[in-house]
Amino acid sequence: MMTAQSKEPGGAETAAHLFLPSFCDVRLVFAVVVIAELFAFILTLVSPGVLDDPWSDLGLISLYMQWIALTSAAVLCLSRPLLSRLSNTTAAIVSYLLVLLVTGMVSEMAYRLMAGSTAFPELSGTDHAVFQLRSLTISSVVAAVVLRYLYVQFQWRQQLQAESRTRIQALQARIRPHFLFNSMNTIAALTRSEPATAEAAIEDLSDLFRAALNSSHEQATLEDELTLARRYLHIEKLRLGERLSVKWNMEDLPMGASLPPLILQPLLENAIYHGIEPLAEGGTITVDGRIEGGLLEIAIGNPVPGPGTGRHKTGNHMAQENIRQRLQIAFGNRAGLALDEAADYYRVTLRFPETGVS
Repeated sequence: MMTAQSKEPGGAETAAHLFLPSFCDVRLVFAVVVIAELFAFILTLVSPGVLDDPWSDLGLISLYMQWIALTSAAVLCLSRPLLSRLSNTTAAIVSYLLVLLVTGMVSEMAYRLMAGSTAFPELSGTDHAVFQLRSLTISSVVAAVVLRYLYVQFQWRQQLQAESRTRIQALQARIRPHFLFNSMNTIAALTRSEPATAEAAIEDLSDLFRAALNSSHEQATLEDELTLARRYLHIEKLRLGERLSVKWNMEDLPMGASLPPLILQPLLENAIYHGIEPLAEGGTITVDGRIEGGLLEIAIGNPVPGPGTGRHKTGNHMAQENIRQRLQIAFGNRAGLALDEAADYYRVTLRFPETGVS
């Protein structure tokens, strides 16, 4: 059963929650043409006397099917503003009736124009009702199947988005306890000797946790993410001192680009926990950004301690996998996360479109 989704104030559902895709989209129109042509080919094969003149039959049936399909797509395209204000159940019923109405009108015109054609030997004055009934029956079955398929796809996308939000919330709440304890110990040590620095660290920690626990926003700007990352690194700098240094190369990236929230901070935390902390002399984290082929690339690299240097236990890459899945859900197959691991160096590269979250 198709149920209504969340609505805006005033009771009207937004187009984003409508299960029907936009039939104004060129790619969807192309899909409609292909599907209609496939049905035309099937109907040609089962038509009486198909071997007598198959190409002529296919041409006329294709014209008829494309007429119905493209007109239906145009009507659904023009009706989208109205359909977007309805519940999904009502929108499905209205869409179904619109397709049948288009089929009936096109069938009537086709009957009057093509009566007597060899492609439709049944078109005669006495078989008018039969032709209409046949056309409406086929259209009703096809429309029901297509609408059901679109709704199942809509439910699948909604489920993916719900799972993504759950993973985002889990990741946002997952700041390692040792970071919290270390940060509080650092602040406590600074309280008497450097109260101004301790106050600034508390503000940074407060902003970091506010962002981590805030689940009301489903996207952030690159500028927001970099600000959050720098606050986090500032706190870690107070703890690690000269052992931690960071080199930034992000000048060429658009700061207004959209991406899922809390993407960079977990990767920087991994770089410090697995790369900088185990090294007695510390090391340098590099954050490089560039644009290539319409994609933003952000690479975070850190040194890796060798065997026997007190390195931390290798994790299960949960944070990286969560980030990979969130990027792909937000941007599709154009986004992703790549790893480059060497004996003494580790690099994580994020790739996502610069056009923003879809």
